[in-house]
Amino acid sequence: MEFEELVRTRRSVRGYKPDPVPRELIDEIIAVAKGAPSSMNTQPWHVHVVTGAALDEIRTRVSETMLGGGKSQRDIYTHKAYEGVHRERQVEIAVQLFQAMGIERHDQERRQDWVMRGYRQFDAPVSIVLTYDRELDPGVTCHFDLGALAHGIVLAAWDRGLGTVVNGQGITRSDIVREVIGIPEEEAIEVCIALGYPDDDFAANGVKAHRQPNDAFVHYVGFDD
Repeated sequence: MEFEELVRTRRSVRGYKPDPVPRELIDEIIAVAKGAPSSMNTQPWHVHVVTGAALDEIRTRVSETMLGGGKSQRDIYTHKAYEGVHRERQVEIAVQLFQAMGIERHDQERRQDWVMRGYRQFDAPVSIVLTYDRELDPGVTCHFDLGALAHGIVLAAWDRGLGTVVNGQGITRSDIVREVIGIPEEEAIEVCIALGYPDDDFAANGVKAHRQPNDAFVHYVGFDD
């Protein structure tokens, strides 16, 4: 695709076909994405690509732990619950998704199942876990770099007919993910990206999140009006 079309048409995919994704294709995606900007060329990222029995184990253990009342154990500092305009935007996309899926407000069973889908990384056949060198903490520059890498991955995947969703729930128990994959302690787990071929029959895949108009968040200075 042309770049603008690629960015404008990309959307988060939350329902996947079970078809495996070739390792060579994933490697091609990462090769493109690693051209992302990196502060002073530090390239602080590590990429762990998981599928098969290992991913199933992560899904099962994270889901059972959280369903059993376990607490989140993330490597990174996470914000408190969203409030104000951020909460409004969070609710907006949730409403869009629930409407697409036909999940009623009173349907607690299906709402709970939706939450658990997040812990299962939306049953995608592949999970890409992004980590960074822990020695760079505290600081935000490495997080910015990993965000750029993640954007490169989701765009390169979309361009090749693959869907993704950047997902924090899937690694909400970083201790489990670290143990199963064998991630060394000197790497901090940032986030994961679910990846696979989109299931076109999954209604939520048709949802495209709204974006604010430029004048709601862009401030120009020094230009002639």
